[in-house]
Amino acid sequence: MLSIAQLWLPTLLSAVGVFIASSILHMVLKFWHMPDYKALPNEDVVRNALRSAGAAPGLYVTPYCRMEDMKKPEMAEKYRQGPVGMLILRRPGEMKMGPNLIQWFIFCLIVSVFCAYVASSVMVAGTPLRQVFRVVATIGFMAYAFAAIPMSIWWGQPWKVTIKDAIDGLIYGLVTGALFAWLWA
Repeated sequence: MLSIAQLWLPTLLSAVGVFIASSILHMVLKFWHMPDYKALPNEDVVRNALRSAGAAPGLYVTPYCRMEDMKKPEMAEKYRQGPVGMLILRRPGEMKMGPNLIQWFIFCLIVSVFCAYVASSVMVAGTPLRQVFRVVATIGFMAYAFAAIPMSIWWGQPWKVTIKDAIDGLIYGLVTGALFAWLWA
């Protein structure tokens, strides 16, 4: 059995590989994810309304409803009238990509550590590379792709966006599996 420490190189390089792949998907292939985002109609009016209402950074749902109020007719009417949605507000200020990219890399590294943990638990040194690839790619795919599904189920993210996120996750899983197979002891 291998230890996670013995898999430090594939762990690190797979996180770097996924980081590079995601950069290509999001920054180079702009046709892939750019159409997923839309401007609000009358964006300035909506922004002014949110600002004047004092909306702080956070996760908001509209209409807001507690569980015990779900069956009330006035709540049902709010849902019928719409809009129904979720809004995430960030702190005001310049958008700085650096901290987000650092957090994304840390997430990629954490996924790779868990891939190494599972792989080292179920495979030994000398395991055929195809088997290493299959196991690690599957774990990576699940970690990167499955998180988006509840966004469509519960929050109304368009399924088209979730499918693209799952395809991204498949690519990231394949990159992770390939690097682990290449560097397997």
